[in-house]
Amino acid sequence: MTRPVMRLLPYRFEQDVAAAPLYEAVCVCGDSEDCGEESGQWLTPHPVEVWMRAHRGDTGHRRFRRAFVDYADVSH
Repeated sequence: MTRPVMRLLPYRFEQDVAAAPLYEAVCVCGDSEDCGEESGQWLTPHPVEVWMRAHRGDTGHRRFRRAFVDYADVSH
């Protein structure tokens, strides 16, 4: 009787440097529900930080959900 042989192939997950990452923030502060204002998507974090400071100054809101999105290249 023969047994099947299984080989595990190692996978590598690397950031795809050909695609630019995206940064954004959403205000999750508010009295009865989240504010929901969004910074929009940017190619660097600086405009998002500028938007958060301005939003804090305008509204007093202090809590934001930040997101960084990149692209992955998977190979083995």
